[in-house]
Amino acid sequence: MKLTSLKNKWLLSGLLSTSLLLGGAHTAQAQISQSDTGEFRRINQSLGLKVGVTAVGLGLIGLELWWFLFSKTKAQSAQASDGVQSIDITVDGGYSPDQIVVQAGQPVKLNFLRKDPSSCLEQIILPDFNKAIDLPLNQEATVEVLPEKAGNYTFHCGMNMFRGTLIAQ
Repeated sequence: MKLTSLKNKWLLSGLLSTSLLLGGAHTAQAQISQSDTGEFRRINQSLGLKVGVTAVGLGLIGLELWWFLFSKTKAQSAQASDGVQSIDITVDGGYSPDQIVVQAGQPVKLNFLRKDPSSCLEQIILPDFNKAIDLPLNQEATVEVLPEKAGNYTFHCGMNMFRGTLIAQ
């Protein structure tokens, strides 16, 4: 199973759980008393229900924090051939791999294959190299860069929602 597909399922399940919780909270609103005095009548809920809803909410918050802050992929090294380092990057709900290790001072060929039809991923921008290229759907697009010094060089989609890093050592 692809990592992107698994992430999408987790995200969808989190959104569905949140909407169910919010829908349940809507039906548990206080009701105006029968005597129409304008006062609210308290609805008593069991302690178990309150604890359960709180636990699920905290679990979802923890899942979101893990997803956005701690679920980093492992770096992959580019393969050198004839003095040029090369790596294939699949663009499908993000970049895979999204961390690429290369040697500083040697040319790097990044081969992007876009499988995701979303408009956000139509372009790749490499701001440190002043390059931007269009990524046609289901076709390989190649960009060559030369990281002269060791350091991290970012690349991202046209909307800066999906990002990757070129790590020059």
